[in-house]
Amino acid sequence: MAAPMRNVDEIRDRVILGEFGVRNVHSTDFPGNYPGYDDTWDLRKFKKNFRLDVFHMDENTLEFDMVGIDAAVANAFRRILLAEVPTMAIEKVFIYNNTSIIQDEILAHRLGLIPIKADPRLFEYRNAGDEEGTEIDTIQLQLKIKCTRNPRASKDSSDPKELYKNHMVYSKDITWVPIGNQADVFADAKIGPVHGDILLAQLRPGQELDIVMHCVKGIGKDHAKFSPVATASYRLLPEITLLQTIEGEKAERLKRCFSPGVIELENIDGRRVAKVVNSRLDTCSREVLRHDDLKSLVKLGRVRDHFIFSVESTGILPPDVLVSEAINVLIAKCQKFLNEIDSTEME
Repeated sequence: MAAPMRNVDEIRDRVILGEFGVRNVHSTDFPGNYPGYDDTWDLRKFKKNFRLDVFHMDENTLEFDMVGIDAAVANAFRRILLAEVPTMAIEKVFIYNNTSIIQDEILAHRLGLIPIKADPRLFEYRNAGDEEGTEIDTIQLQLKIKCTRNPRASKDSSDPKELYKNHMVYSKDITWVPIGNQADVFADAKIGPVHGDILLAQLRPGQELDIVMHCVKGIGKDHAKFSPVATASYRLLPEITLLQTIEGEKAERLKRCFSPGVIELENIDGRRVAKVVNSRLDTCSREVLRHDDLKSLVKLGRVRDHFIFSVESTGILPPDVLVSEAINVLIAKCQKFLNEIDSTEME
């Protein structure tokens, strides 16, 4: 009876990577599916099993583990990060003068995709049809630049950097123009492009740009420019099991089949024996299954409820703030759903 029980546990808890396919890809631990297993959802059991561990965090990237949830919840969280956490982005572009070779529409599109360093939590959504905007829902930016010749350039020079001034227009040339009391409210905030080295246009003497831009609050569901992340993804924790002792030349080949740091060789009584050190680093390439003498010695799988999230911010907000905001959005969605249920029952 022990063997079938182990097999059921594997079906419930592991995704198995085979030579010609992947098994156990669907969640099957719903109530009543397995005799002897109580799979009814329980809050206390969820609190006991759920955990969130931060693995790595820096200024723009965050890697953390979310353990004890279903894939549907993890994917909802990922989609919220991509499309439903609000940011500020350029929405209206008023071009008063553009004598560069770039068409107005192309230039406006390039400007719209520049990440803007501004905390969206301090602003409101602009009302539909409102063209002017106010200090509570709009950030005004300006780009005014003209290319001229450098009178100090040598006669024999052919380098545009020496011949011209302001011939390369970068995002750092965009300046913030406060509206109303914004200069006082955001005195300590450095509102403007996140990165100053984004090339917008190239000019030649006599060409100039005179542009005013309005930034508004929005979400990635409406347009990709509002998405706060460069990428947000997850993968299941890899699990590598050695079914028997592997040593010598086989151990060397086994190590080369996996990503660096996954398999290491340790010396036991003068023998080089393979050992799984850190399966987290594995990319699940299944390279080992190409070796006939190794594929029966290794079992490859993934832990079904252990999600490794990678979040890379565009720089508008720190990644840990984005994660907390995504959680708030998910809570609001759940609350709205519960309110709808209550209102339906009352009717």
